Amino acid sequence: MILYWIGWLLSRAVGRVFGWWTVHGGGSMPKTGGVILAPNHISYLDPPIAGAALRRQVRFMAKEELFRVPVLGSLIKAVGAFPVKRGTADRAAFRQAVSLLEAGEVVCIFPEGTRSLDGSLQPAEPGFGMMVLRSRVPVLPVALSGTNRVLRRGSGFLHFAKIRVNVGEPLDFSDLHDRAGDREAMEEVGRRTMAAIAELQGSRR
Repeated sequence: MILYWIGWLLSRAVGRVFGWWTVHGGGSMPKTGGVILAPNHISYLDPPIAGAALRRQVRFMAKEELFRVPVLGSLIKAVGAFPVKRGTADRAAFRQAVSLLEAGEVVCIFPEGTRSLDGSLQPAEPGFGMMVLRSRVPVLPVALSGTNRVLRRGSGFLHFAKIRVNVGEPLDFSDLHDRAGDREAMEEVGRRTMAAIAELQGSRR
């Protein structure tokens, strides 16, 4: 817990110093209960920046390969991240995420599944919709911009560029909860979530 909040403070420092960041709507996060944090994904910097914009501890799914990197693997595990195997239906990661959400925690899941190399929004993965419907928790959409300019693809250095974090209102999918195994319902969750992120991207708040 202490290590998480140390990282939270460091991430806010990066956002302020390198990103001259602005955060809008951070108070939209429900104060209690399970929540899926759903940002767009354009940079490796997205997880710490999205987490630092909010005042609840966030658990992150991270690709399994990162846990095998010396030091980094131990560090991300210590702050509460858990591994997911990309390109497969990782049932263990799915069950862990649902368990955390049912226990009232916040779990960050990138609906697109992977980074967008050109910054444009991609369709949500069906697994995202399944997670939402199985856990029955609200989704908090987040639009990130500028993180891909602060930490550029292929660069090991931070650059100065403006970061904007727009946090939307929680999305309620209770009208679809009884259709958890329905692919069309899963895709509808994805469409609504990505539409909310797109709207936040166009916001000038």
